[in-house]
This record gives sequence, structure tokens and C-alpha cells, in this order.
Amino acid sequence: MSKDGRRHESLSVPEWSVRESVTEYETGWYTGGYDRVEQPDGSTKKYYWAELATAVVIVAIADDSIIFVEQYRPTVRETHLELPAGVVEANESFTNAGKRELREETGFDANNLLLLQDLWCSTGVLRHRRGFVLATDLEPVEQALDDNEFLSVHSVPVADAIEIARTEPTNDATLEGILLASEEDLL
Repeated sequence: MSKDGRRHESLSVPEWSVRESVTEYETGWYTGGYDRVEQPDGSTKKYYWAELATAVVIVAIADDSIIFVEQYRPTVRETHLELPAGVVEANESFTNAGKRELREETGFDANNLLLLQDLWCSTGVLRHRRGFVLATDLEPVEQALDDNEFLSVHSVPVADAIEIARTEPTNDATLEGILLASEEDLL
């Protein structure tokens, strides 16, 4: 189990020799540091990274609408209309995390969940894996927001989802989730 209770992905065996791996700082949210790597020409370079816990993004469909949440993002100082998302706990699958996060954030419980895709994000700087889950057959339940979640729930017609996801301000997770579901002919 991870020391912070969250899921973190293992890294592959490196193709280029890692001469040194240094963690420079740790916060409750992410860890940052660098690997000093031997490049193919024999030179070495520090490659900086920030590691975040694994996350899930949920594309929840109910009655020809997609469930979005609207919330202020202090990091970029904007309010976003986005897909529900959250951290995956240690030893939790993407679908189980998607079910839990959807229930907590939106007050909907999903009876059907499907993993659409999981992938590494922003690989030039992040060690962060994200899974995209489709949730259907929704039933209303009691919302259970975390103490740092101040959001409102919105239904967006499926026909408008791509346009809404592309409208500024937006973010990568929302756009990727909607495009993945669309590509799979699920919207």
C-alpha cells in the first residue's frame, strides 16, 4: 500500500541508465524531483518530474445528458465546467474509483461502468496516470462532497458535449473524456 493511501503506478525499467534519482520535495499532494539520466550519446542530463497519484475521470450519461460539475480551480484561477474526477485510492480499480467519485461529487450512483482508456499524462514532466470511465444506468443518491469540494452539478445534452468541452475555460481531462466516449460511439 502506498504511504499516502492513494494509488501510484510503477515505472517501467528505464531504457536509458538512471545514474541518480533525487526527490527534492514532498507535499500532501505531489512529490517532485529529478532523475539524472545517461543519454544515448553518453552525456547526462537531469530530467525533472512531479508525481501525482493516479486519477479517474468519469463520463456519466443519464437521459441523453452528460453529468458535468462546475468548480473553481484555484491553481489556474478559473471556474471550469468539467467532468467529475478524483484520486484513485490504493488498490482501487479505475471503475471502482469512478463509481465512488461520481457518487461523492454528483449524487449519482452508476450501475454500469466501463473503462474507456487509461494513459500517462503530460509525460514531459508528470508521473501521473489517468483512467477514463463511462458510467451509465444512474440512480440518484446523497451527494457526499469532501471538505475541499465546492461544486455544482450540471446536465449537458449529449449533442452539446463536445462543444461545451471545447469552450474556454476547459481542461485536458474533460476534453479527452468526451472525445474518447465520442470516438467509441458512446455519445
